[in-house]
Formats: sequence, C-alpha cells, structure tokens
Amino acid sequence: MPYVKQERRPELDKIVEAMIRADVQYDGDLNYILFKFCKVGVDPGYNNYKIYIGELTEAAAEIRRRILAPYEDEKIKVNGDVDGDVE
Repeated sequence: MPYVKQERRPELDKIVEAMIRADVQYDGDLNYILFKFCKVGVDPGYNNYKIYIGELTEAAAEIRRRILAPYEDEKIKVNGDVDGDVE
C-alpha cells in the first residue's frame, strides 16, 4: 500500500469522519460512493479506470492482510484450527 504522506492525511481523515457522521453503510452505501466517484471523479479512459480498479483491489488486499488475517489468527487461538480429519 503506498502510504499517504503525513501532511495529506488530515484532509483525507475529514472525509472519513464525514462518512462516519453520515452513517455510511458498507452494504450498499460504500459501493454507491465508490462507483459514483469513479463515474464523476475519474477522467474517462481505460488506463484511468484500470488504475482506479487497482486502487480498490489493493485496498481490499490491505484490509485482508492487516485487519482480517490477524483477526482470523486470533480466532484460531480462541477456537482452535481446522484439522484435516473427517469423522
């Protein structure tokens, strides 16, 4: 993940805070926001759309790597791992 420079983060954090205040849900609202931004905020062109999709893909990968994987590791400690035996 290419990290955003420290001086840029406060402005971007305001957008995240506004999304939280607006009660943006991740069961449709977020999809709408990301699609709408692509439609009105990304200059039309194959490479621009490809770059935008890449950003979405990499954001998902970062969530999987830094949030979901540690969560799953913790749950394995709590509940035990899946074994290969079928009974």
